[in-house]
Amino acid sequence: MSPVLIAALGLLMVATAFLSGLFGMAGGLILIGVLLAILPLPAAMVLHAITQMASNGWRAVLWRRHIRWRPVAVYLIGCALALGLWALVRYVPDKPVALLLLGVTPFMARLLPAGLRPDPDSVWQGAIYGTICMGLMLMTGVSGPLLDTFFLGARFDRRSIVATKATCQVASHLTKLIYFGGIIDQAASLDPMLAMIAVMASMLGTTLARRLLESMSEQQFRTWANRIITVVASYYILYAGWLMLIAQRSIAAE
Repeated sequence: MSPVLIAALGLLMVATAFLSGLFGMAGGLILIGVLLAILPLPAAMVLHAITQMASNGWRAVLWRRHIRWRPVAVYLIGCALALGLWALVRYVPDKPVALLLLGVTPFMARLLPAGLRPDPDSVWQGAIYGTICMGLMLMTGVSGPLLDTFFLGARFDRRSIVATKATCQVASHLTKLIYFGGIIDQAASLDPMLAMIAVMASMLGTTLARRLLESMSEQQFRTWANRIITVVASYYILYAGWLMLIAQRSIAAE
C-alpha cells in the first residue's frame, strides 16, 4: 500500500470506530466494505479483525461496568459451535455473496414472529444467534446488522448494549483472525506497521465517541441505530446485486 492509501485507511478507521463507539454498530460494516473493495478477501478479513478487536476491546474497557456477562457467555457457546463447523467446511464466499448475506440478515430478524424476536436474555436465543452470527462472521467478515438487531431487542440501556456487544465482538473477531490467518488454505498475513496504525486509529475513534454517547437519550440511541442498520444493510443488498449483474453480463459477453 502507498503512504497515501495507508493514511486514508487510518482516517477511515478513526471514523468507523467513532461510529461504532457511539452506537455499538455500523462502523465495522462500513470498514469491511471498503477493505473488500481494495484487498483480497482473506487479507481484508485479517486487517478488519485486528481493527475491530482493538475498537471493541477498548470500548469494552471504557464501559466495563455495564457489561452483561450472561449474554456474553451464552453467545460464546454459539461462537464455538460455529468455529468447529466452519473449520471443517473452510468455505470462503465470493464478494457478492458475502455482501448479500450482510444485507439481508437484519431484515430477516425483523420479520420473525413476536415470540421469536431477538432477546439477549434468552439462553437458547443467545446460543442460536451466536452460532449464526459467527457463521456470518467467517463468511462475510462481520456478523453485521443481525447482531446489532439482536442486541437492540434487549431491555438494556444504551451503555449496556454497547458494552455487552463489544465484549462479544472481541471474541468473534479473534475467532475470525484465527480462521483467516491460519485455518483456511489461502491464509493471509498482515504488515505489523499497518496493524499498529489500525489499533491506534480504532482506540482514538472509540475514545472520541464516549462523551457523545453519554449525552444521548435512550430513544435517540435506538432510533438512530435502527436507521443506520437499515441504510447500511440496504446499501449492501444493492451493491451485491450490482456485482452479480456485472458478473452475469461478463459471462453473457463471453
